[in-house]
Amino acid sequence: MSSTELPGVRSTAEPSSLVGAVRVAEGEQVVTAALPGLELAVRVRPPLRTGLPPALFVHGLGGSSQNWSDLMAQLADTVDGEALDLPGFGWSPPPADRDYSVTAFARAVIRHLDAAGRGPVHLFGNSLGGAVSTRVAAVRPDLVRTLTLVSPALPELRVQKSAVPTALLAVPGVAGLFSRLTRGLSAEQRTRGVTDLCYGDPSRVTPEGFRHAVEEMERRMALPYFWEAMTRSSRGIVDAYTLGGQHGLWRQAQRVLAPSLLVYGGRDQLVSYRMAHRAAAAFRGSRLLTLPEAGHVAMMEYPEVVAAAFRELLHDTGTGEGETDRDTEDGRG
Repeated sequence: MSSTELPGVRSTAEPSSLVGAVRVAEGEQVVTAALPGLELAVRVRPPLRTGLPPALFVHGLGGSSQNWSDLMAQLADTVDGEALDLPGFGWSPPPADRDYSVTAFARAVIRHLDAAGRGPVHLFGNSLGGAVSTRVAAVRPDLVRTLTLVSPALPELRVQKSAVPTALLAVPGVAGLFSRLTRGLSAEQRTRGVTDLCYGDPSRVTPEGFRHAVEEMERRMALPYFWEAMTRSSRGIVDAYTLGGQHGLWRQAQRVLAPSLLVYGGRDQLVSYRMAHRAAAAFRGSRLLTLPEAGHVAMMEYPEVVAAAFRELLHDTGTGEGETDRDTEDGRG
């Protein structure tokens, strides 16, 4: 059974509730996963052969499933990959309940995996998506084969100065102020600022890639819920940082049973490089990949290096082998 034949999933080049054309890399397609009260745009890259294990990729704050295209292409011979747009981001419409908390995003990921019947998956998360994926792996270990986190948004005692403007979006009224102060900025200027903030070396972005990013910025800035999604998601991260007890992200990291790969960039301006060893200690039996020249999105800057580290994780733990009965029956893996 293909992904377009699953109940509640339809293939589309234009998600039903949105306007415009979805940009997809060669070999990708975008499908709309329709669940009660929830609609998710899911970017699919068919595997190079049948029987490969499933993987799911979760993007960060302000990002989209497109952030994973390069890594998904690198791993097309290793996993059967899907990357979703979290509610209110990319091509997914905003959540009906306007809940942009980390817990709500984790619930959306779990609902998608349960409905699609693709678990357990190799779960990947970047930044906010790293926090979401940590929560998923902690509360639903049956859905996660391995966990790969790229600069995960886990609580820090000392936030980097360059990350303060993003954190300030969580303060009531600040998003509106930012919107007014930056109203005169073009989509190109905004995109340049995001690139400079997220990449260790912005020159690694090709002219074509930058042009596509500008087009996407223009589209998203025109969405009526753009600032709400950014504001409420930022607030959701701050709220998750303040949770204690069993719901605290560091406590949940300690509960993760899946073999884990942690990726940190030495030039990351949003998640401190110094958090790498604390994270490695929290996720039991994890392995750590540090890339001194990378920024916040190592999977976009060095996809071949991240892919190689992931393959080593599979080889050393044996988690890339074997098929479930469902895998054998429908050929998806």
